[in-house]
Amino acid sequence: MTATLSLATTSHMATTTPETAVQDRSNGTALPAPLSLKQQYPLSATLADRVDAQRQEIRDILEGRDDRLLAVVGPCSIHDPQAALEYAERLAGMAASIRDRVLVVMRVYVEKPRTTVGWKGLAYDPDLDGTGNMSRGLALSRQLMRDIVEMGLPVATEILQPMMAPYLEDLLAWVAIGARTTESQLHREMASGLGAVVGFKNATSGDVQVALDAMHSAAHPHQHFAVGSDGQPMMVETQGNPHTHVVLRGGHGEPNYDVAAVAAARRALREAGLSPRLMVDCSHANARKDHRRQSEVLLDVLAQRLAGDTALIGVMLESHLHEGKQPLDPGKLRYGVSVTDACIGWETTEHLLSVAAERLAEGT
Repeated sequence: MTATLSLATTSHMATTTPETAVQDRSNGTALPAPLSLKQQYPLSATLADRVDAQRQEIRDILEGRDDRLLAVVGPCSIHDPQAALEYAERLAGMAASIRDRVLVVMRVYVEKPRTTVGWKGLAYDPDLDGTGNMSRGLALSRQLMRDIVEMGLPVATEILQPMMAPYLEDLLAWVAIGARTTESQLHREMASGLGAVVGFKNATSGDVQVALDAMHSAAHPHQHFAVGSDGQPMMVETQGNPHTHVVLRGGHGEPNYDVAAVAAARRALREAGLSPRLMVDCSHANARKDHRRQSEVLLDVLAQRLAGDTALIGVMLESHLHEGKQPLDPGKLRYGVSVTDACIGWETTEHLLSVAAERLAEGT
């Protein structure tokens, strides 16, 4: 005989006392709705058209209609908006001088993924002191990105928290989904609704298959939970985003940008029925976590391009005004130096971008 619970029984079970109730150990602070922040830092019609044009330029590279090299360049993460703006001014001038052969997009990363714990980025802790003033962080992030778009530079970021997307997505030309989140269904659903081109990184293990699965998923329509512009939870229906690609970033300390690794990734894409388009992240495991080795990675990718490998559509460089990294000590920070991963300095960045443009122009 099957047992059933009476309404009286279930009502009794739902009753709790202070002694048995689960304690809420979290504290909440209201954040501005995405629409409120967009109204505070609006994107004019002129700038909206500019972002659309930037996205189309990247799509053209992705789909083989434009043979320029896509270069996503900038700090590992942004902790000082003023230094970021100075970097952007320099990069905008450099980008204009090489745009015939290289399309430069600036990394404006305001979220920092952590393996365990640590500073989570400008959007989360803009004061660098653990107070977590996210309202200010969100405002600074949006204002900074809008200012960089006004300079004429396309903006790239990694979206770590899907709830961040409504605050920033209208400013973004290119989006990264990181090695730790490429396998996440939530990120794949989010990517399916973005207007920006999306690069899925291979897993930290080096596995490329998770990125291929992500591309398939993002290309399809989805119904998923999201936060609307007014801050209201809602069910979103996306059309799918076919403008995605793989980012090779190495894995477990081993690179995957050499000829054999690129050929294997290209073959896997074709076998999966996907367009063989690849970007190489010159940092992380590809540089064996030595920022100075980004130069040799870039030069190797250039050599492969010049040897006829059209699958290699782009590169990513971690670069700041000054080389290296520094501890996060708010009272002793050096201007223009990363507080997360070590970066190459501006002089090296300028040299590498110039070399790339010259070699691609000469075909040698």
